[in-house]
This record gives sequence, C-alpha cells and structure tokens, in this order.
Amino acid sequence: MDFYERAGIVCRKIPRGRAATYGQIALLCGRPRNARQVGYALNRGKVGEVPAHRVVNAKGQLTGAAAFETFEMQKLLLEGEGIEVNFREGAWQVDLKKYGWKHTLQEALELEGEFRERGI
Repeated sequence: MDFYERAGIVCRKIPRGRAATYGQIALLCGRPRNARQVGYALNRGKVGEVPAHRVVNAKGQLTGAAAFETFEMQKLLLEGEGIEVNFREGAWQVDLKKYGWKHTLQEALELEGEFRERGI
C-alpha cells in the first residue's frame, strides 16, 4: 500500500537523536488523520527496516514498546542515541520540545517530490 511505503520513507528520515510522533509521520505522508495507521504499520512491520524506536505518541510517550523484542528495548535504543527518557504521567516519555524532530518545510517538500517520483 502506498501509505506504508510513504511512512517507511518518512521514518527513515527521522534524524538520529530525535523523536517524531505518529501524527507527524502521517502528516508528512499527506494523511494527517492517519496517526493510528502509522502505529499499525510500525507494529506489523509493514514499512520495512526503519528506526521505529524514534516514533512516539503526541505526548512523547513510548507507546510502541510491545512491538520490540523486549519491553524496554525502545527506551534503551533512544537512550543509546542520547535521548533522555523519563517516567512521567504513568509512562516512559521523551521531551518533544528538546528531542522532537522539527522537520522543515524544505524536508516536507523533498518528501512530497520523492513520493511523486516513485508514483506513490
């Protein structure tokens, strides 16, 4: 499915040491209301090899831990990239103000161009 291809491309663009949200990925795929579909695709491996550990929910919470080899794996991978993960509000959480991927308009336009080139 084209959406999954797009999501894979976007996820591979998330810089090391940064986290993106499911909604942000959906937006960059051209489907701003499909955040849950991004989570489904990552959980089911429909996007190929991507740094899925860099994807968190809108609050910065690590909600995709069940998709990893161990429950702590997402946390450990993020910390390995220098991202602080703290336990707040009953969940492990990343400070998106500090570690969130602030993609640029230029990056969004480049992604749109890549989708067009690939016909997706």
